[in-house]
This record gives sequence, C-alpha cells and structure tokens, in this order.
Amino acid sequence: MPSLEELTKPGRAAILTMEMQRGVIGDLSALRALAEVIESQGVPGRLGGLLEAARRVEIPVVHCRAAFRRDRRGSYRNVPMVNHMLKNPEHMLVDEPTTEVIPELGPAPTDLDSVRLHGMSPFIGTGLDPTLRSLGVDTLIATGVSLNVGILGVVIEAINHGYHVVLVSDCVGGYPPEYAEMVLEHSLARITTQTTAEALQKLWS
Repeated sequence: MPSLEELTKPGRAAILTMEMQRGVIGDLSALRALAEVIESQGVPGRLGGLLEAARRVEIPVVHCRAAFRRDRRGSYRNVPMVNHMLKNPEHMLVDEPTTEVIPELGPAPTDLDSVRLHGMSPFIGTGLDPTLRSLGVDTLIATGVSLNVGILGVVIEAINHGYHVVLVSDCVGGYPPEYAEMVLEHSLARITTQTTAEALQKLWS
C-alpha cells in the first residue's frame, strides 16, 4: 500500500467535500442537530484551512452537493429520510441559497462542482468520475458529512470505482457524534487511510 505522502501528492489526489452546504450544516440547515455538532467540532474552519493548503499546491477541490428541482424530476423517492425532507417544497432547490457551499470553504474560482439530484453518492448520475479521470486523479481525499450515510456512500463508491481513499478524520462528522466515532473506528478504518488536516497541511507545506 502506498504511503500517505505518496497517495496525497499533487498530480495524484483530489479533495472531495461532501454536502458542506448551507442547507445541510450551515445557517439554513434543516438538520440542526447535525449542524450543531459540525460547528461545535470546528469542522468548517479546519476544512477551510485544509482546502486553502490544497489549492496552493494545485490539488483539485471538488464540492459534491445535493439538490432537487422544484418539480422533483430526476429524483427518486426511495429513501424515507429524504422523502420526509421533500415534504418541504423549498428543500434544497437547485440554484437556491440552501445548496450553496458554506462560506468557510470559499468556494474558490478554481474549485470544481458536482451536483446530484438523486442517490446517496456523488458518483451516480454525475460527471464526477470522468472529471477526476481527466485530471489523472487516483486518490480521493474525503471530507464532509455525514459519517452516518453520505461519507460511507462516497467512500464505498470511490473504492468500487478503483480509487484509493484517504479520510480526513477531523474534517468529517455525523450525528450523534458517538455513533460517528464508531463508524470511523469500526467501518471506515478498515477500508480507508485515515489522517488529519494538520498532517496533510504539513505534507503540502
């Protein structure tokens, strides 16, 4: 297995942020318990600093966002949690403030964007995989929310697509936090290379 330094070097790696949106964990969140955990753990500021370090060494930053059309076309109704939230006709509408990336993360003009209308992973029905392949990327650095569902989804799908996955353990979160820690320890530790924002910034300095 390649070392962390080898996996995350410029030209090989890209950082994905998962659902770090105003309507998920920001000021317009419909998931207040999750938003409060993420804020209390300092994830937005820490991740913002990590993204700045990545940009300085030209590691691509990709914001993976969830959104819905007002008429819900393109979105399945096969997930009870999502179905409940879709009862609000204003929930996470395309091009509305709730789907914007939180300001702590920029976004910067050089960042890339991947928006999905359905599913629990950013690989399904989007151009994420060909975009990454076109950049020569074979390692994904995973950040964002939530460890309960979304991070599990992106990690497993990335592995299924043949990518190495590095998980930044202090730039992810979930609710309740005790369960999130169990997911990190008992599931994701077995299939990812785990590190911290500080360790990556030192590698890229």
